[in-house]
Amino acid sequence: MSVKKEASGRRSIQVEVEVPGTPEEVWQAIATGPGISAWFAPAEVEKRDGKPVAVTLNFGPGMESRSVVTAWDPPRIFAREADGWVPGSPPIATEFSVEARAGGVCVVRVVNSLFASTDDWDNQLIGTESGWPGFFRILRIYLTHFRGLRSAMMQVMAPVAGTKAEAWATLTVALGLSGVGAGQRWAVPAGVPALGGVVEDISQSSCGALLRLDKPGPGTAALYTITFGGSVMATFSFYLYGDQAAGAVARETPLWQAWIQKLFPMPTAPGKSE
Repeated sequence: MSVKKEASGRRSIQVEVEVPGTPEEVWQAIATGPGISAWFAPAEVEKRDGKPVAVTLNFGPGMESRSVVTAWDPPRIFAREADGWVPGSPPIATEFSVEARAGGVCVVRVVNSLFASTDDWDNQLIGTESGWPGFFRILRIYLTHFRGLRSAMMQVMAPVAGTKAEAWATLTVALGLSGVGAGQRWAVPAGVPALGGVVEDISQSSCGALLRLDKPGPGTAALYTITFGGSVMATFSFYLYGDQAAGAVARETPLWQAWIQKLFPMPTAPGKSE
């Protein structure tokens, strides 16, 4: 992974993925509120005179991001620009393009760019670059198996003690994923909220798994243990599809919140006892 640097001061990263579907179908998934919500984050597209002017992404309580639409050329180019990651950082532009290929597939390409005279923000660009492949895998599953269905998203997370690898080992054993490989069908053991389907990808080294679900309903789940802000977190992102998705999310969210908090009790602060 590397940041492309130009004489003008523009710095950019680029990631692409091949997905099934016509350009029009792929465009619906990357450039509309319901489409973006089905594989990335809950999104609302603000329109004026019938044309999109802004996109708001909701990454959780207090973590909304609003960007201004700068290019809109269906079904080819969709670009937007948002404030920088922290106060004082340069605005960051995100451009999606869709290119049709033979065989009923398209290439989706995303370019993130900013203008800077120093290397101060290169690590943030690299971090953004490393995050796209995981979301693009969810996009591919959505377009392959659930294209056009309405969606609802559920996220649960908990801070954990120990290392990321130790937390992942605990999580995979509890979910019955230990020793399960990609392509295998799987279901959680008794005592865990309903979850089952096909393992699309699982990695001990990156401490993550991507699952295509049929329980608690059609959907995708991305499970990870990550290091964030110096702390280790267990994170679950569920994307459920179909007319029953919103009801399933409302029903299952409190069950998963209680389960993950029981599996990973709040770590005790240094110097304090139970």
